[in-house]
Amino acid sequence: MASVPTKRKKDTRTKRRGISQRQAGFLSADRGESSEGVAPLSKSNENRAKSNENRAQGKACPEEKQPEEVPKVPRGPGPYFYISGSNGADLVSIYCRSRGWQRIYDNSREDYALKWCGIKCQETYYHFKEGEQLLYQIPNNRILTSKIGLLCCLREQQQMMKRIRGSSNPKLLKIEEFFPDSFRLDLKDERKAFFELCTEEQIWICKPSCSNQGRGIFLLKNPAAVSTLQAELHSTEEYLLNKRGPYKAPPARIVQRYIHQPLLLGGRKFDVRSYLLIACTAPYVVFFAQGYVRLTCANYDAASDDLTVHLTNQYMQKKNSLYSQVKEETVWGMEHFNSYVNEKLREANGLPKDWALTVFTQRMQQIMLQCFLAAKHKLDCKLGYFDLMGCDFLIDENFKVWLLEMNSNPALHTNCKVLRDIIPTVVYESLDLVLEVFNKSLKGQSVLPLRSLHRFVLLYHEDAANPGQKQPSKLSTGLCRGRYLQPHTGTTSHFAQSPAKVLVNSSKKPDGSRKKVVSLSRKNC
Repeated sequence: MASVPTKRKKDTRTKRRGISQRQAGFLSADRGESSEGVAPLSKSNENRAKSNENRAQGKACPEEKQPEEVPKVPRGPGPYFYISGSNGADLVSIYCRSRGWQRIYDNSREDYALKWCGIKCQETYYHFKEGEQLLYQIPNNRILTSKIGLLCCLREQQQMMKRIRGSSNPKLLKIEEFFPDSFRLDLKDERKAFFELCTEEQIWICKPSCSNQGRGIFLLKNPAAVSTLQAELHSTEEYLLNKRGPYKAPPARIVQRYIHQPLLLGGRKFDVRSYLLIACTAPYVVFFAQGYVRLTCANYDAASDDLTVHLTNQYMQKKNSLYSQVKEETVWGMEHFNSYVNEKLREANGLPKDWALTVFTQRMQQIMLQCFLAAKHKLDCKLGYFDLMGCDFLIDENFKVWLLEMNSNPALHTNCKVLRDIIPTVVYESLDLVLEVFNKSLKGQSVLPLRSLHRFVLLYHEDAANPGQKQPSKLSTGLCRGRYLQPHTGTTSHFAQSPAKVLVNSSKKPDGSRKKVVSLSRKNC
């Protein structure tokens, strides 16, 4: 009988812990910067110990998925490349092997030429050698690719513009001209301002700051839903104030005014995914590339409770019962979109011919450049860092362009025909530009002209923006610079070949890839 009370006591503790976690589901601590939370000290030390142990044993990141049978360590002289995660891994591997590089599977090795890290962890950046290696994903890119990070950068830029009115750039837009009204729910003052404002029948959308693929998003479509959220936030706040000891703060969120009258294509909601490539951070060289249009499976209904009607990404659309039937229709190329606008929307709305490829595209470029400039002084700058970000735009029924968000490690899957035509080219030409800019920076050469500039458009070049500016002395070229990228003497390598010839002539890629790459190269070059 003595064991019964003990079991009940254990169950009580379990239930209490579950209730505590649910109560902490919305609110984060009131801090100036976004935070994923503060873990107990013992847990932090445990994670650090595991990290050091993994590094010492040459293991990959815990969350990283490696092949079931890891190939033997390559015996060749290199160069070597390493890939973490599966997003874009096949395309990056094809590209690197076409240059005669060899893949390694040990994240602790320090002799890599290129690391493509779809999955970020601390071990990735420990042994990075500036000016000698290339590393995908800038360490602190969240200042652009998280909802709170982007919002803070744009607000700071707006305040700066107001303080220096006399010297402000007339080309910069006001935040309200392209970014929906947004409030941080992790800050008490902003929560209060939102609930005072949100009294009418209007739709708001609540998003986790650092999530993607539509996870954790929900709509606030009426005052009752807003009141429910307010009560939950208040309950969580009281719980956190009364809780003793360390705790893990819940993820921060923002709430954003929902664009409830979007432009529709055949009755369906859509947005446009484009790309921002930061090919180099020392000096900054930034590019834009067209992407594709993402459409919903079902017709749009603002009152619908089905999130697949409101969110256009493929992850959400796969949950719709119609997806298997209309899969190929959920993605359009920009040429298709442009033709649709010309044929069915241009005359009725007084648009110029090819509006999608001219006015709309230029607006996207302007907004993306402004976002980059807002965060440029905060990003980690080392020669060898580069990043490819996915930027999502929505067009309302008045043809006003809105930036929804910017995403790190954008989806590089090719599960439909349009994506098979677009994504490989984006990956290959991104790496072409990164390598060309990197090598020119090492040699002290002018970045322009760029022989690899095909699909991409140059948005920003630091040397051109700041003529006469000298680079820091630590970035001066030397004999050891870029050594891991250089093929060893006497080995067969495609390193010096032109980008198009590399991918066309490569014998390293799987069967069936050659024809696709040839057609892409001819089309875009």
